[in-house]
Amino acid sequence: MKRRGGIGFGFSLPVTAVVLAIGFLYFSTVFVFIDRWFGLASSPGLMNAAAFTAVALMCVFNYVASVFTDPGRVPPTFVPDVEDAVTPIHEIKRKGGDLRYCQKCSLYKPPRAHHCRVCKRCVLRMDHHCIWINNCVGHANYKVFFVFVVYAVTASIYSLVISGLLLVPVCIALSVLLGWHIYLILHNKTTIEYHEGVRAMWLAEKGGSVYNHPYDLGAYENLTTVLGPNILSWVCPTSTHIGSGLRFRTSYDELAALPDS
Repeated sequence: MKRRGGIGFGFSLPVTAVVLAIGFLYFSTVFVFIDRWFGLASSPGLMNAAAFTAVALMCVFNYVASVFTDPGRVPPTFVPDVEDAVTPIHEIKRKGGDLRYCQKCSLYKPPRAHHCRVCKRCVLRMDHHCIWINNCVGHANYKVFFVFVVYAVTASIYSLVISGLLLVPVCIALSVLLGWHIYLILHNKTTIEYHEGVRAMWLAEKGGSVYNHPYDLGAYENLTTVLGPNILSWVCPTSTHIGSGLRFRTSYDELAALPDS
């Protein structure tokens, strides 16, 4: 099998475990617990089964999209233009101050791009490499990954209400994961940028200054950057709003747009 973008996909034990877990969760909830509580032939049973099936299908659809969507690759012709007036900042190396360049890929790194040691290539707006989807979470598949977690939490809580304490550990784990990514989205950070920001904040405080994450545009703007401008499409796997992944809006754009006093 091939992912979009031509990346090979072979057998993955974690992905297989997730697929089996989703299958077990669905069949046990519908054909054991809903059937036992309401009866699948009854109107309440049919309504609960239909509602849970809809949530499960959305969960599966977004999971498959997370697995097979290429998270975003750096174009081989990309070269940062330091004189480009519409790009207010360029990320540089911590040591030396040179523009970020990947020696393994022989490519310049756009803002927020990082090299994945597992995928062996640079990924646009890389958040992390997730073994549970056997893929990186990056620019092109971050939304479907987040929406998958939303539906997975919803399905787990739904099933928990029906089946009792069996799914408590799953609900807790998924809820923590969802809460973490809600925090990241609200601050327009990736997991990598969060850890880098902790060090940057410490260095800024040590130097007597204040560190501000340059991509933080405010909670609502950060949400629309990841999930899209239409609130009705936030839980749908659409991604026409994400752009090329080579440039991202920053707080400096907002400052530049203000009229001179």
